[in-house]
Amino acid sequence: MPSELKNKVVKGAFWNFFENLAHLGIGFIFSIILARLLSPKDYGAVAMLAIFIAISNTFVNSGFSTALIRKPDRTELDNSTAFYFNIFVGIACYILLFLISPIVADFYNMPILSPVLKLSALSVIFNSLSIVQHAQLSIRMDFKNLAKITIISNIVTGFVGLYFAYTGWGVWALVFQSVTSSFIRMCLFWILAKWRPRSGFSRESFKQLFGFGSKILASGVLNTTYGNIYLIVIGKIFSPFQLGLYSRGQVFATIASDNILAVIERVTFPAMSLIQNDDMRLESTYRRLIRISAFVIFPISLLMATVASPLVDVLLTSKWSGCVIFIQIMCLSRMWMPIHALNLNLLKVKGRSDLFLRLEIIKKTFGILIICISLPFGIVALCWGGVVSSIISLIINTYYTGKLINVGFVRQMLDLVPILIISVAMVLLAVLPVIFISNTWAQLILGGAIGIISYLMISLVAKRPELKEIVDIVKRK
Repeated sequence: MPSELKNKVVKGAFWNFFENLAHLGIGFIFSIILARLLSPKDYGAVAMLAIFIAISNTFVNSGFSTALIRKPDRTELDNSTAFYFNIFVGIACYILLFLISPIVADFYNMPILSPVLKLSALSVIFNSLSIVQHAQLSIRMDFKNLAKITIISNIVTGFVGLYFAYTGWGVWALVFQSVTSSFIRMCLFWILAKWRPRSGFSRESFKQLFGFGSKILASGVLNTTYGNIYLIVIGKIFSPFQLGLYSRGQVFATIASDNILAVIERVTFPAMSLIQNDDMRLESTYRRLIRISAFVIFPISLLMATVASPLVDVLLTSKWSGCVIFIQIMCLSRMWMPIHALNLNLLKVKGRSDLFLRLEIIKKTFGILIICISLPFGIVALCWGGVVSSIISLIINTYYTGKLINVGFVRQMLDLVPILIISVAMVLLAVLPVIFISNTWAQLILGGAIGIISYLMISLVAKRPELKEIVDIVKRK
């Protein structure tokens, strides 16, 4: 990897890591306090509507952000075309959500969901106004300003949520927090990106962007729908309380994977796009990225599963103890998400959005089949089905990676298995305090400390190159 590209990746990774670490720390602290003030039923009500907001935001993006980042000869006309189209879609989605809100409330038999959805949907319009600004910062790899946006919005909206929760607004505290977050992020993107539409709408530009972005859009809608289908099923068949436990468990399980996933997607895609026509460099860069990603995410996810019980007792109190089993199982599926993301990023870098869409259709077909099989056995079985689905998806994702740059499933597993073995060894040591000590604080502190120290020591003895690379990155910054 040439020094110029390497410096961009390192700098981008640092600021992305800093952003996500701040997001993790600030957001996590506020979410813990909110969870103590609110009930699982409050979180369950919001989770029931997550799919509608998520799909709308996917349509708002329309794959244009990815298309702009990848297009080497992008023009101001391309940017403006994407901007105006995003606004049109955002307003259309809001109107649709407003109209169907009573139907959604009837579906779940919860009247309060109608006004909640009407207000929550405002975030879709706010997001539509900042898609191109976000893309501009990503294209410039200006992750420092992206970090500022995340940190500022998290702090402000965290206090907004706490105020309304403390004053007894219940589920509305979560709604106000979400809408305020979208509004503040929109304002900050306009201020820091310093981009304004300077051209009109071009049909020719739209055709070019949509030609690539439409496949990404279809894949995004499919992926978002599938990713939230568990919430629909649990919310409809079970209860808001159980859905609240599941969604809270999902938050804990995805804290590490989703934040690292965000770093990977935002840094590696523009970076690999710069060398998209050099397969040898792309292969070398890709293999290093998956090893470093796994070296970070595998131990974090497995350690989270190990200390989940004392962690929930200490942070959320016993009223949330039912979410422990969900955390433990979902950590086993989410730990593979950064690897999924890198495989899919490669397809986008190569301009093969057609393959991207084809893979999503195949994976989701298997996933829905697994849901149908596991659903009669309860929510826990659904979670285990998610683990099986994640492994199957990994095998499918790596098929075309092997075709494009000769780094298929077997080669990737050969790179990842040594890291997985070290992570499992860490778990065997970290679980000892959880088993033999009764005090939850001691379980959490000792289990976490033993896990971290043992993982670093084993990696040092094994001379894992990923540890040295991470240390070098930290030293540079």
